[in-house]
Amino acid sequence: MKSTYIKIVFFILTVTVFNSCSDDFLDKKPTEFVDNEGATKTTENLMMLLNGIHRSLYISYEDQSQAGLGGLMQQTDIVGDDVVFPITNGWFLQMYNWSSVNNENSVDLRFPYRTYYRIIRNANTIINAADAAIGSTSDKNIVKGQALLYRAFCHFQLVQLFGKRYVNGVTNSQLGVPIILTVGNDNFPRSTVEEVYTQINKDLDEANVLLQGYLKPNNSYLDLKVAQGLKARVALTQGNWSVAAEYANKARSGKTLMSTAEYVTGFNDYNNKEWMWGSHINEVQTQYFGNFGAYMSRNFSSTVIRSCPKAINSKLYDMIPSTDIRSAIFDKTGKHTALALPSNFAKFPYTSQKFLSISTGDSRCDVPYMRAAEMFLIEAEAKARMGSADAANVLYEFEITRNPSYTLSTNTGQALVDEILIQRRIELWGEGFRFFDLKRTNSPLDRTGANHDSGIVNGVLNVDPTDKRWQWLIPKDEINANPLIKQNEF
Repeated sequence: MKSTYIKIVFFILTVTVFNSCSDDFLDKKPTEFVDNEGATKTTENLMMLLNGIHRSLYISYEDQSQAGLGGLMQQTDIVGDDVVFPITNGWFLQMYNWSSVNNENSVDLRFPYRTYYRIIRNANTIINAADAAIGSTSDKNIVKGQALLYRAFCHFQLVQLFGKRYVNGVTNSQLGVPIILTVGNDNFPRSTVEEVYTQINKDLDEANVLLQGYLKPNNSYLDLKVAQGLKARVALTQGNWSVAAEYANKARSGKTLMSTAEYVTGFNDYNNKEWMWGSHINEVQTQYFGNFGAYMSRNFSSTVIRSCPKAINSKLYDMIPSTDIRSAIFDKTGKHTALALPSNFAKFPYTSQKFLSISTGDSRCDVPYMRAAEMFLIEAEAKARMGSADAANVLYEFEITRNPSYTLSTNTGQALVDEILIQRRIELWGEGFRFFDLKRTNSPLDRTGANHDSGIVNGVLNVDPTDKRWQWLIPKDEINANPLIKQNEF
């Protein structure tokens, strides 16, 4: 696919060498001249490429707000109804008011399209070379399995954004996104939504085999638990309830949820026992004002946080019982007295302190991509939708860790599903799920009756599920570069 967003020549090598500097650095062959054969000849080299992908998840792209997956998580929550801007804020404001999603020239659309396809291209470099690389079968499985997960994850994110929603039980022949399985520069048309999900599941199933027995060194790597978790996510989106419940249960098996004391420590450490996959931002690799913590934390002294801290939808906040520890990560008064914020920090009601950076002068904050809590909620929702009597028990097992006063739900059917969806909104706030949840459940955007300012959102308080804007436009530059691409309806 000939695109300025997809075409990137061994970017990951540059990243890896930068992170592996040594005394003989000046004697190294410049990375832009490293040939394909040399880069992929051994499993050791492929692991270096994989480490480059890990690192690419939190680098900045066109501007400082576009910091990898953390920036993309912000996009898909800000375009929802649960993250609130208390005043006008320049970063992602066009996402908040939905003008970007209907503007094919928007940098906000280029950001996800380019970022996900870059990761896919780099993953394909590994996948296509792994079987022939010099190294043990175990090492081949480890590196290829993780690359397959990256490819599946990125295609999954793309098809949710740029394709129409998947509908279980029908032929999903609506246009999705191009499926890219090679590293060449050929143009590819958009595959159907069904075809994209078929490829996603093929990659996930292979990764679930290859990663068996792999013990990862830390949570920036992707292991069998992550493979099972992604399989559960995809199945939930497709309405494959039994598969979603099965794989969510597998993924959370052996994992321990945070205690109430641990829950309020700032969601900033990928060593947290509940995290399954995340990025660690060390001091050498910090993005400074581009870090996730520079936008979503409450305590870093950046212009965006000082002037426009992120708030929770007030109607959602009012659904959190006072006995629930999650009520403590939002402040109805906005004062956040425990944080001792400097006097130049603006104060607004319902602001969040879920994410905390290292300090007012250090924006580093590890970024969560998957937690065991999500797996409990996937399993509970899938079982509730199947009418399983066990659904309420799974929800109880999760909820009692957040709210010691919680009692076993007596809800059944849609009422139980609705209860679980509320818990998803509370638990996963700020982690990038809200737009996807609204779209997969065919629900309207509803910001009414809460603390959203109609002027700031440009009047976008309601969006019907049939609105064309749920299917984001393909970036115009991509259409210009690839004549096989057909644009979505305006």
